[in-house]
Amino acid sequence: MKKYVLTAGNLADMQLQPFDLPSPASGEVRVAVKAVGLNFADVFAIWGLYGATPKGPFTPGLEYSGIVEAVGEGVTHLHTGDRIMGVTRFGAYTTHLNIDARYAIPMPHDWDYPTGAAYPVQTLTAWYGMTALGNMQRGQTVLIHSVAGGVGLQALKIARAYGCYTIGTVGNDSKVDFAKKQGCDVVLVRDKDFENNLKTALEGRELMLLMDSVGGPYLTIPFFMLAPMGRAVVFGSSRYATVGNKPNKLHMLRTWLTRPRFDPQKLPENNRGILGFNLIWLYERVELMQQLLQDLDALKLSPPHVGHILPFENMHEAIHLFQSGKTIGKVVLTT
Repeated sequence: MKKYVLTAGNLADMQLQPFDLPSPASGEVRVAVKAVGLNFADVFAIWGLYGATPKGPFTPGLEYSGIVEAVGEGVTHLHTGDRIMGVTRFGAYTTHLNIDARYAIPMPHDWDYPTGAAYPVQTLTAWYGMTALGNMQRGQTVLIHSVAGGVGLQALKIARAYGCYTIGTVGNDSKVDFAKKQGCDVVLVRDKDFENNLKTALEGRELMLLMDSVGGPYLTIPFFMLAPMGRAVVFGSSRYATVGNKPNKLHMLRTWLTRPRFDPQKLPENNRGILGFNLIWLYERVELMQQLLQDLDALKLSPPHVGHILPFENMHEAIHLFQSGKTIGKVVLTT
């Protein structure tokens, strides 16, 4: 059994260490992890910039897939040998873990382990953000940032299932064709012409929902184009990220000083809303999470797109690739 461990601050300090795991406690299962999915929350936790980051040494990682190796007392819905996927409040960068069985989700029989590890965080983030917070209704116009990324692709599928008109953004031209092939109605590059291009893309349509994971002007520009009763849902701010073992403090300071600012007293006047959340909040409400997963099953979404698979031992390389903004779909490591 091995897991990655560090005290938040520097990715270079994260080391793969052997460890022993006790038998699962009552209500738990022990999982032999087969694949681990990467998320931006992992990067910010490693840097010590994520509010929920544990104090002292910890193992990063929020999602995984694997095989149930042992079952604790009282667990009846899972059995040894079951293939599952799941979420955890950190600790997924490991070959084995004990987890509350309520967070272990049976994996579709025709999915492989990388696909399972790509599903929980991205899909729950998109679904909860778009429906519970964003109040998305059928046929609306929706703007999805980073539409070629893990959350973006799942959000696109959900919006299409609702018959919505979808406008997606990508960081560079190389991702445009891919996003169009996934069914996005209009794909825009986030560049200096973004504002004018977004106005053109709307073509008189009412923008009702913005799913924002970028921040800065790419939040403020579409926010002020939202129709009355439109909503912006913020679930990340990738513009703070840079490639490297440690955060670029000058870049982060500049980004923080130029962050969007909204006057709450203007919101009633403009009849727009802005909401934010992170999945750790949802993790603490397991009954809600289970209900969301059941609702998602009814949509019959196609499997998530896994764009990059690396060996578990190449975790540092995988994180640098993920930071680069050059990835498409999900980055997954296999044990």
